[in-house]
Amino acid sequence: MTGRLLLTAGILIYIGAYCIYGQFLERVFDVKAGRPTPAHRHRDNVDFIPARMPVVFGHHFASIAGAGPIIGPVLAIAFGWGPVFLWLLLGCILIGTVHDFCALMISLRHEGQSIGHIVEHYLSYPGRQIFLIFCCAALVLIVAIFSLLIAKTFLTTPAVATSSLLFIICALIFGVMTHSGLLNLRLGTIIFVPLIFLSVGLGSALPLDLMQITGLTMNSVRVLWLIILFGYIFAASVLPVWILLQPRDYLNSFLLYAMMLLGLVSIMVVAPPIRIPFFEGFHVTPATQTTGQWSLFPILFVIVACGACSGFHSLVASGTTSKQIDQETDARPVAYGAMLLEGILGMITLISVSVLTQADYGTILKTDGPVNLFAQGLARLGSGIGLPASLGETFISLTISAFMLTTLDTATRLTRLTIHELVLPPHGSKPRRPYLFKTVFENRYSATGLVVILAGYLALSGDAGRIWPVFGAANQLLAALTLLVLTVVFRAQAKNIFIVGIPFLIMLGVAGWALADLFFTHWHSGQWPLCFISGFLFLMAVVMTGHAILEFQSSKKRGTHGSGL
Repeated sequence: MTGRLLLTAGILIYIGAYCIYGQFLERVFDVKAGRPTPAHRHRDNVDFIPARMPVVFGHHFASIAGAGPIIGPVLAIAFGWGPVFLWLLLGCILIGTVHDFCALMISLRHEGQSIGHIVEHYLSYPGRQIFLIFCCAALVLIVAIFSLLIAKTFLTTPAVATSSLLFIICALIFGVMTHSGLLNLRLGTIIFVPLIFLSVGLGSALPLDLMQITGLTMNSVRVLWLIILFGYIFAASVLPVWILLQPRDYLNSFLLYAMMLLGLVSIMVVAPPIRIPFFEGFHVTPATQTTGQWSLFPILFVIVACGACSGFHSLVASGTTSKQIDQETDARPVAYGAMLLEGILGMITLISVSVLTQADYGTILKTDGPVNLFAQGLARLGSGIGLPASLGETFISLTISAFMLTTLDTATRLTRLTIHELVLPPHGSKPRRPYLFKTVFENRYSATGLVVILAGYLALSGDAGRIWPVFGAANQLLAALTLLVLTVVFRAQAKNIFIVGIPFLIMLGVAGWALADLFFTHWHSGQWPLCFISGFLFLMAVVMTGHAILEFQSSKKRGTHGSGL
């Protein structure tokens, strides 16, 4: 088996799914280009603002990609490349794309509201509140884990910090100039995309090494970077999307495209042999641990989240992307297409690591971590087409850090928007006098500050290695709850509920199993913050599922149906 054959098969199957299953889902929702979208109806130039499809695609893809489709396959390949490849293929087509596209479409049909707010239309106000609380807890985990990963990268590779700073400056200038009309999108792209790649080179030449500049210890510098990052995401969350979020995501997406193109060309030209075994067993000891084992069920389906299915995607789709869609026909390339492209990134990661020997895989993963392992594997493939391995490794590391930062600021904004929705009164009720709790949560500055405080506490009290499994389980359970909401909507509209119902049952089973197992693991090890979060998320999921079942039964007796799609 060669990497070329594996990747070619995966891409061809994905293209078939986009043309056949993607078009089928468009018919389910009766997608029409002329139907006005929330971005036009509720334009406020802060959160609601229509953008061209390539811009929205860049924001959406850069936001959902992050480090998930890289870290997940790198860790899960301990089971062998076969199970990972099959999950990336089948999970992406039958679960992930359905999850992402349907979440975006029901948000478009409900005035750009988030999935959590839509719950009230089809279940109840308490159901909405439970779902939103679950989303807030999961998003705080995401902000914490990505803050830790980025801070570690800035600490160990100072060139990444310089490049990231230059990226932000370029994005701010690009956003102001294109929004004001001084540059159109095409000319702005021609000018600023080369500047983004130039920033990569300048970062390597002028690394921002805070240890050398300040003379502080490694741990102190890590804390300093966390403080700087939390200051950045605070600003990114409260600024209008056209100033930083849209332009940064759009420009950064070109780095990601370039890295994926490097992977595609290298794999197709070199045709590397797969050295990692197809299947290692149902129980394996990961290279990062000296004791304990992972079970194929459910760990594989929790670790490999992005690239197959991820609950975070629904929050991006309904939280920010639906507020920027110019016309409904953009939904399939943006949501369905981006999910398939993320699956391809997962396959590139899988092949880049599979060309290493089992011994090299374990050694590099243990010493350098999953991101550097992927960078080294892909750089070795790139050397086969003439790219120096050292330059390739630097570029890949910088690219990964760039879109990790994109995911971080998007997640912060999403958490802020979710907090806003928590204090909204039940639909149709009379407005009540504002009280302190409501006033604080409605204010975008104080709500963002609350997110920063909670994520900061979690980041400073733990490490990425302990938080990642909990994040993975929470993320997949969030996908299950989103699919539960979609099942309720489909049932209310007499649609084929099996499209979303079967994926819901699969994701609920594996994610609930994993989260319960993590609760007892952290209980016995005394990791109380993560133990509390695991138990809390599991309890919220049980309550939400039970509430949906009861509402199913009562609505059947009443014979009621929800509002139209």
